[in-house]
Amino acid sequence: MSAVTYPTRRNDLMPLVRVLTTGGTIASRRAADGRVVAADSADEVLRAVVPVEGVSIAAEEVFRVGSYRLTLPDVRELANRVRWASKEADGVVVTHGTDTMEETAYFLDLVHDGSVPVVVTGAQRNAESADADGPHNLRDAVRLASEPAARDIGVVVAMAGRVLSARQVTKVNTLALDAFAAPDGGQLGRIDPETVRLLATPRRRPAFDLDTIDGALPRVDVVPLHLGADGTFVRAARQAGARGLVLDAFGAGNVTPDVLRATEQVLAAGLLVLVTSRCHAGPVSPVYGAGGGADLAAAGAVLAGDLRAAKARVLLTLALAAGGDAGRATELLHPHVRP
Repeated sequence: MSAVTYPTRRNDLMPLVRVLTTGGTIASRRAADGRVVAADSADEVLRAVVPVEGVSIAAEEVFRVGSYRLTLPDVRELANRVRWASKEADGVVVTHGTDTMEETAYFLDLVHDGSVPVVVTGAQRNAESADADGPHNLRDAVRLASEPAARDIGVVVAMAGRVLSARQVTKVNTLALDAFAAPDGGQLGRIDPETVRLLATPRRRPAFDLDTIDGALPRVDVVPLHLGADGTFVRAARQAGARGLVLDAFGAGNVTPDVLRATEQVLAAGLLVLVTSRCHAGPVSPVYGAGGGADLAAAGAVLAGDLRAAKARVLLTLALAAGGDAGRATELLHPHVRP
């Protein structure tokens, strides 16, 4: 862990933004073997950023890894650190790898109930690149986090000048600088060179109590649908000890006949099942029969609205961890899957 004074003293005239670093491309450099790995400390990440006039910044390292190595318990630890940081700061920024940024941002949003803005950002090009985008993205994130108009915005992602809601944001390009979008309308504003423009505020849904999310997190698996898929992975998830299942279904929430049969079996055994769509935008809906979303809903599966599979898994994990039993977990799910 490292901390930096850059400066850190808070006063009545200068907002304080706490930056929590976790590694990712923004902190990465090329190793001796030519592979890019997370290397920079919080001090080094912040040192590359042009200071934001009128803002105090304090930085602290939480992890130093690529985000593809993070686990849900890691993100729970990060969420606790964000909670403590938000008690003493006007805004919090989390630097993060882009691979799982959308899942971490959504987890943080699900447990964040304060008015302090939390901005997640990162980079597509490593710190040694001549045209590294990390310093610019981080400076934009600090500007947004210190913006009075951002109070009560919850958790957002700021990348390439876009402000995107944690619920809707997704990575849409592997390497491009402008790699994140919100296909279902979650762009909240832009960060221009001179101005932070917030055009909308996301709807805040009930937050999960982080203090109830302790101990071992329940296993929740994602089953992707494809042409001719059978129920093998549904049955395997139950055998592996899953307490919940996310079906990444066709279209508006449809599955093959064998997946329907296997899903009915695991529902009868007490698993909770969320249904999402593998489409990039649009909600699931109980329209079709003969294996469609209507049959899944009739069997007891919960339709996940406009959530995509990776985020539905985060939501279902938290609901099961906080709810204790399936009935209470289902109650906790509903505010988050309704329009």
